[in-house]
Amino acid sequence: MYDLEGIEEYNNQGALLGIDGMDGDELLGALRRMNPVKRQKTINKLANTGAPSKGSRAEMERHFGELPPGIKQALVKGELRLADTVIYSIKPVTSKTIKLFETQDTKEIGICNVSNAKLPKNQTLLVSGIILLAGTAVDATKDKVMATNYKDIENFPAIVTGEINLKSNKKQILPETSCEIFKTLSNHMTPLGYYKLSNPRLITDDVLIELTLELGTTDGIPAFTYVYAGLHGTITTP
Repeated sequence: MYDLEGIEEYNNQGALLGIDGMDGDELLGALRRMNPVKRQKTINKLANTGAPSKGSRAEMERHFGELPPGIKQALVKGELRLADTVIYSIKPVTSKTIKLFETQDTKEIGICNVSNAKLPKNQTLLVSGIILLAGTAVDATKDKVMATNYKDIENFPAIVTGEINLKSNKKQILPETSCEIFKTLSNHMTPLGYYKLSNPRLITDDVLIELTLELGTTDGIPAFTYVYAGLHGTITTP
């Protein structure tokens, strides 16, 4: 069994310790195999669940059982913790197919915060929602692209009628879906351009993030138009 330095801040502790879902006899056997001190600490921590988690953190805790073993162990030891994040990328609309994360990407503030379309080592992201915004820059220089006012896609009909999909390790997180879902301008209870996933999914550090925007037409899209895409959720971090 693991050291338990970081376990107290999580609610679904059994999944991290590998005892979630055990029947009574299995659980008793696992506890008996621990030394007495660790056994009592484990019982105390499992009994004290604390306040329930909220938002994407609660969703991440429900997926603890799917985390890679090394990530679980690091969370239990306190070497990794959970944090809110948005993994983002800005790309030009110069064709009908826009890959928002690409293997040639490099991490650069204001443009993209991951390299090579992969998460940094030992980071696992629970994707809770997707953000899609658009804006037209003055020109194609990086300073102007970063200084662009990215706002709702409703002023870009050709983007609204497009489709978006998200894959990880060739598995669908969001299948081909109309970009209409990002029209939130009239919904004041939802952040601009934000779509909440009903079925959040994990992305690990060893697989490609494949977020693709497919347009039926680029008609009416001004030159130097860019899209901002973000994956919002909870991530493991040192």
